[in-house]
Amino acid sequence: MILAKVLVHLLALTPAAILAWQIRAEVLTGSGGLGADPIAEVEHRLGLWALRLLMIALAVTPLRQLSGQAVLLRFRRMLGLYAFFYASLHLTAYLALDLKGYWTQIFEEIAKRPYITVGFLAWLLLIPLAVTSTQGMMRRLGRRWGQLHQLVYAIAVLAVLHFWWLVKSDIRKPLLYATILAALLGWRVWRKVAEARTRRRAAAH
Repeated sequence: MILAKVLVHLLALTPAAILAWQIRAEVLTGSGGLGADPIAEVEHRLGLWALRLLMIALAVTPLRQLSGQAVLLRFRRMLGLYAFFYASLHLTAYLALDLKGYWTQIFEEIAKRPYITVGFLAWLLLIPLAVTSTQGMMRRLGRRWGQLHQLVYAIAVLAVLHFWWLVKSDIRKPLLYATILAALLGWRVWRKVAEARTRRRAAAH
């Protein structure tokens, strides 16, 4: 289990490490492989990995239900925290590189650009989930912990919407993530309906 967790940590940190190396090369030599608009590439890649890790975290429950491997649940919080990590880096890159330190402009941007509004809201909603991700907070909150962490579904919808509105012409990638999210949420709805039917049949007998 320790080895598996170390592997997940390494895999989750690899995109950040590669990007950091490319940024270093871009600064030193001007050829870090970040394309014609390095700032946009950095922001896009960080946001994309936040979305990917969020989708993977949401996929853990269906995978556990299909495989019967309860051990998979031990990686869900870790993946969720890495999604928050990349989302925070995404926001930081936007503030530092795009707004160039004029952080007060973020409120103007939120007000006039819908894709920034939903993206910022998704990040804000991730904060309480990250803060309450410890075992101690799970015990302290009890049933409310599960209710609070259902916010992840709204966050995922906002994140996909942020990506969709950000892309102005080619919507194939946002559509892919929207389809994945629809499948993950659809699975949960189907399971709840199936479980409710099973309970009704058991009560009838």
